[in-house]
Amino acid sequence: MGAVYSKGKGVLSALPFQQEPRIKVGCGACGIAAGAQEVYDRIVGYVNEKKIPVAVEKTGCIGMCYQEPLVEFEGSDGTNVLLGRLTPEIVPSILDGYLKDKSYDPEQIVASSDYVTDEDSFFKKQYRVVLANCGRINPEEIEEYIAVDGYKGLSKAIRSMTPGEIVEEVTKSGLRGRGGAGFPTGLKWKIAAASKAAAFKPEVSKEEVKYLVCNADEGDPGAFMDRSVLESDPHAVIEGMIIGAYAIGAREGYIYCRAEYPLAIHRLRLAIEQAKTKGFLGERILGSPFSFDIRIKEGAGAFVCGEETALMASIEGNRGMPRLRPPFPAERGIWGKPTNINNVETYANVPRIILRGAGWYTGLGTDKSKGTKVFALAGKIRRGGLIEVPMGMTLKEIIFDIGGGIKEGKEFKAVQMGGPSGGCIPKGLLDTIIDYDSVTKTGAIMGSGGMVVMDEETCMVEIARYFLDFTQKESCGKCTFCRIGTKRMLEILEKITNGEGEESDIGRLEKLAANVKMGSLCGLGQTAPNPVLTTLRYFRHEYEAHIRDKKCPAMQCRGLITFRILPGSCVGCGLCLKNCPVHAITGERKQVHLIDQKLCIKCGLCRDSCKFSAIEVV
Repeated sequence: MGAVYSKGKGVLSALPFQQEPRIKVGCGACGIAAGAQEVYDRIVGYVNEKKIPVAVEKTGCIGMCYQEPLVEFEGSDGTNVLLGRLTPEIVPSILDGYLKDKSYDPEQIVASSDYVTDEDSFFKKQYRVVLANCGRINPEEIEEYIAVDGYKGLSKAIRSMTPGEIVEEVTKSGLRGRGGAGFPTGLKWKIAAASKAAAFKPEVSKEEVKYLVCNADEGDPGAFMDRSVLESDPHAVIEGMIIGAYAIGAREGYIYCRAEYPLAIHRLRLAIEQAKTKGFLGERILGSPFSFDIRIKEGAGAFVCGEETALMASIEGNRGMPRLRPPFPAERGIWGKPTNINNVETYANVPRIILRGAGWYTGLGTDKSKGTKVFALAGKIRRGGLIEVPMGMTLKEIIFDIGGGIKEGKEFKAVQMGGPSGGCIPKGLLDTIIDYDSVTKTGAIMGSGGMVVMDEETCMVEIARYFLDFTQKESCGKCTFCRIGTKRMLEILEKITNGEGEESDIGRLEKLAANVKMGSLCGLGQTAPNPVLTTLRYFRHEYEAHIRDKKCPAMQCRGLITFRILPGSCVGCGLCLKNCPVHAITGERKQVHLIDQKLCIKCGLCRDSCKFSAIEVV
């Protein structure tokens, strides 16, 4: 496989259409939130003012979210330098150095095609398939996507392959759905292709309508994989959808994307119009008899609409509530018609598989989990961002080699995989490899790719409470076990974190968890107890400490901790007093201060502001 990023190729490499020097500003949502738009505007203004002969354009997210805003300088000779943490104020000096002798502030350089940097390990072990164009091309220019082999897979599929051959190629590749369940994509397409509308015909009656849907309703806390792909490489997803539609005989498609992703929706709309203009989408695609169109359905942000039957109900204009299966969507989906649903990452893999062949894709990954997986690294990790690794890599490699380990030198404790539907994997299982079967054995799930890292200061009981609070609020309420069972579980966890837990509470949690899993209709309820079950499995001692000793080992649960000022360390500087939001601290300047425990809300701002370590938590 080799490294994706190395000298002169990979992530930092000259594009095939490049004829002039370029400055690329990472303007995904993460970059814009960090100030990339202001940096971009300042660069454009300075380039125009000084008449600098260089093209300036926006790209999507390259993945190094922890270094945003990111700006890449591409030379016409193929050299590349990536600068991080830029601000509008330092843009003139950066550009002056570039003009003078192509020199840059070493403190700003995070990657270079000419030499090794301290941050190279972030890219070194990645292998980018889905993210190959992210941060490299302008997502708002279809010509740049075409220049990096965009729509070649579609052209090959329509001009030289039958629908059956496409389904067979995807089946042989071993691609599994990247939305969480890991169902074989080829098998799903085969079922959809064999349903009532059968193979493609130039003229299809209303009775033979089929739908193809992209599930972009990404709702897991800490997850941003789909959003970043849609913002950075929307044409890859659209191309994958068109190939899928041709393979199963669909004429109409939907991208179901939550409205909280306005930049992704804007770039999708633009990409759809551009694809129509170029003849890749719409009537008689590439001059063939095949026609297919895509619409965008903006979701209102309901987590349950990530479940495919609830998603279909929402597309139909109904309340997003799951329904019984069978019949499955491939048999009876939107408006009762056969429907195929895959997620963003799944579709983005398809053009590469068709263009390069199933054999290439099966060379990546493990026996039962082929290809790569995109993850969003978040939490207490030093290098948070978007990564893509081959299946079979260990959690330890991802967290410590790519992610750079834990912030502030603290100890790793656990990683939450699969979001609210997943589970917590402890330090003792860091050698677990990333594939569907291995992750499932830990009690977690692969999910869509969220990976929230926790350190020694994380309370695992509170983590379970947090995720259960989320799923309980997001329950559609249709199933009694999910609606009421998760509520009762949440109440028990709140009791425990408030110091009111009883010995029998652990048994009650386990019994309720089993009933909720068994009695719920859809995946939300069936997996909602997972964070509780995995924390009980690996961190039962923390539950017992909360209940028996009335102590939170991580010193995080407000009902079980007390903030106290140490008389021997307090110098009376008054910083804690000024930062207390409820005025619970009193004391004269240069005198030992006191905390009124009745007023203290245990927010921790006093400890964070103290420069003399004079406040302890007991």
